This record gives sequence, C-alpha cells and structure tokens, in this order.
Amino acid sequence: MVNLDRPELFLPLKQGRQVILSTAQLGIPADGKTLCTERLQQAIDRLGREGRGTLVLNPGTYLTGQLWLRSGVELHLQQGAQLLGAADPYLYHQVGALTDDGRHDNACMALIVAQNAHEVRITGQGTIDGNGTALALAADSLYHLGKLTDAHYNTRRLRPSELVRPKLVYFTHCDGVTFLGIHCKNSAGWGLSFQHCSNVMLQGVNMENRAYWNNDGIDLSDCRHVLVSDCKVNAADDGICLKSYDVHGGCEDVTIRNCEVRSSASAVKFGTASWGAFRRIHVFNLTVFDTFRSAIAIESVDGALVDSVTVEHVRAFHTGNPLFIRLGHRSGARVGSVSHITVRDLVCEVPFDRPDLNYDLRGPEVDFFHNPFPSSICGIPGHPVRDVIIEDATLVYPGRASKAMAYMPLWRAHDVPESPDSYPEFSMFGELPAWGFYLRHVDGLTLQGVKLSLREADYRPAFVLEDVADVKWKAVEVPGNMKNQVYIVH
Repeated sequence: MVNLDRPELFLPLKQGRQVILSTAQLGIPADGKTLCTERLQQAIDRLGREGRGTLVLNPGTYLTGQLWLRSGVELHLQQGAQLLGAADPYLYHQVGALTDDGRHDNACMALIVAQNAHEVRITGQGTIDGNGTALALAADSLYHLGKLTDAHYNTRRLRPSELVRPKLVYFTHCDGVTFLGIHCKNSAGWGLSFQHCSNVMLQGVNMENRAYWNNDGIDLSDCRHVLVSDCKVNAADDGICLKSYDVHGGCEDVTIRNCEVRSSASAVKFGTASWGAFRRIHVFNLTVFDTFRSAIAIESVDGALVDSVTVEHVRAFHTGNPLFIRLGHRSGARVGSVSHITVRDLVCEVPFDRPDLNYDLRGPEVDFFHNPFPSSICGIPGHPVRDVIIEDATLVYPGRASKAMAYMPLWRAHDVPESPDSYPEFSMFGELPAWGFYLRHVDGLTLQGVKLSLREADYRPAFVLEDVADVKWKAVEVPGNMKNQVYIVH
C-alpha cells in the first residue's frame, strides 16, 4: 500500500543500489527565499557516494548557487518544482578552461555543472531558472564598483563579458548524459552547454534563453554520439549550435530531429568556433520561426573538417537567410574543408522587414546599407566548398532591391571581398549582386528541384557564380527566363 498524500514517507527507497531522496523528506526549504545550495549539494554528494541515486525536487522553489552533479545521480524535478539561480555572482565558480584559443567567448561555470562524470540525468516536468537578467546585472554593477574583475568587459555594448555570466548548465568530459522533459530558462549566458561529452540525449527539453545578450540555447562542443530530439528552443543568440575548440576533437555522430527553434541569431549553426571537425551530422524535421540570421549556417573558419552533413525537412518562416555555407581561414594552422553537404526539402520565407521585429532582444543589424541578402555558399581561393547537393528547396525572397540603397553591378561582381579571416555571417561580404544564391569557390554542386520566387521585383539575377566547377542543374525554377537569372563572373 502507498500513501499517495505522503509519498515522501516511503523515501529513501533502495532499489538494488538505487537510492531515492526527496527535498520534502530532507526538509530542504522550497520558499524561493532561503538559500539552500549547501543542503542540495549534500544530498547530491550522498547519492554520489552511493554510486547511484535520484534526488527528487518536490513542488516549490529552491534558491541556489552553483551545484555539482555527480556520477550516477539523477536530478528529478516534479511538476511545480523550480530550481532558481541566486543573483549573486560570487556563488558561481570556474570549472576549468574550456579552450586555449584565446578568444574567451564563454564561461566555464553554471548553475549546474558536471565534470568527468558518467551516467548523469536531469529529468521531470519542473523548471530550471537561471534568474539570468538579475545575475548579469549584478555582475555588471559589481564590475563598475570595482568589486568584480572582467578583463573582457564589452565597453562598446556596455555589458559584462560571457566569462563572468554563468551558464544554466555546463557539463565537461562526461559520458552518458540524459535530459528528459525538463523546462529550462533565463540563463545569464549560454543555456545548455556540453563540452567533450559523449552519449548525450536531450529529449523533450524546452529551452527559453532570452534573459540577456549572447544567450545560446543548446551548445555542443566537441561532443560525440548525441541525440537532440523533440526540443523547443527560444534563444537570444544561436538556437542549437555545434562547436569545436579542440583541433584534435570535433562533433561527430550528432542527430538533431523534430525540433522547433526561434533565435535572434541562427537556428542551427556549425561554429563559429571550428577547430577540429564536424562529421556525420544529421538534422531533420526542423521548424524555424522569427530568426534574425540563418536557418542553417555551416561554417569552418578555424581549420575544421566538415564532412557528411545532411539537413532535410526544414520549414523556416520569417527568417533572415535560408542557408549559409562558409569555408574561411580566420585562425588555425590549417585551412579546413567543407564537403559532402546535402540539403533536402528546405522551405524558407524571407521577409523584407526584420524577421525578429517582435523580439525584445533583437539581433544587431549591420552598419552599412544593403538590399536583402541571398543564400551563400562560399569557399576561399584554392580551397573550394566541395560536393554540395541542394534538392527540393522552395525559397521565397522579398525582392524590392533598390539601386539607390546599395549597388553591386554585375560588371563589378569580382569586387565582392573574399574576407577569408572575417567573422562568418551571411552579411559578411556586404552588398551582393544576387537575390537567390551567391556561389563562390565551389567544386561540385547539384541543384535539383530548386524553386526560387520573389514577392516583388528584384533587379539582380537569382544566381551569381564565381569560380564554380561541376554544376548540375535539374528542374530549377526561377521567375522569368532562366538564362537571364544566372550570371557567371569571369
């Protein structure tokens, strides 16, 4: 018999070596005002010593600083339970250097951290709330009072750097990571961040990360054997982002499926950190809304080897750019490579106005006049993007280009800058002479069943090609005469 009114009376229960503890049984305050970091950590550590166990957070709000999740431990948040991050920056501590590339682009601390752990789980229908706006503003105030060191404070945009703004979750060098059904929101920095982790499953996670600038949704850095499934992401920076900081590492065998993304940057992005590799990546059944930059951005600019990437069944509405594929050489000893990319069944509508018009944290607009940007596939001289297939794509562009706004005539198309060491972005080349696709330094391109259309007229051609070899056109549709919609730069 089980007393359903007082289930905590039956905790802890030993199921083999499994121990179940609950916050109600342990008497941990859930008033949202009492700091309970120490008592939560003691419970997690006790389960860790047992080798396996679950800490159940019963309904209520648990105010806490940084927590360490141990091997074999599951954190289960019941519906109505909320883990709330304290707004005191001194309660969060660096785990270790994420990267030695010198860019210092994110923090190594979080509300929940795990390092060198195995079989760790966060499950349930409860909420993890980083209280990020208050936490980031507290760090900003402490910096201006001279009480917090921030060597990379952003003086141009008047905000503390990513190094002093804790993430929501940061797991490094972990094997066997599971997130199921959890609601996550309001980090001071990146949301769910995994570095050098393997056998990772994120399923049914709702990630809303719009509490501050540069707030990515989900970041996978040098991770292998990953499944991101049935997740919703609403992020004030990139939605789902694959990164590689380790020249000998990379993201490999990653599947992203049945996800919905809103972003004031790009929905699914490879990079910008791109030192090692991105191999065998499969993205399918992706829905994108109100996204300022690209629906899909695949970038290698630090030497990464990108190979065997398939993106299919994408629906992108009110998105600034359908597709951006870039091989550059910003840093790193080697020039990377981008090859064997298949994009299939892509439907995207690009608005004339800002696609993130209703976002409170809108993406930073470029500081030059321009007409609507096309999709781009660009390598650099001597290093082309290779073997790209775009199949069954329906792309709707706004048109309304004006020569008075910006003008890159076809006779000057060779003046578009190469910018091999620039930050990769679909707007990086400035005004472009095409409205549909700008293709440069590509070897092996198949366009099959590609349909491009305009809401209003555009004086530019649909396609501009420069240094592009082995192009196969099959059932490509454009407004008007196809001959007048393709221009080859000589």
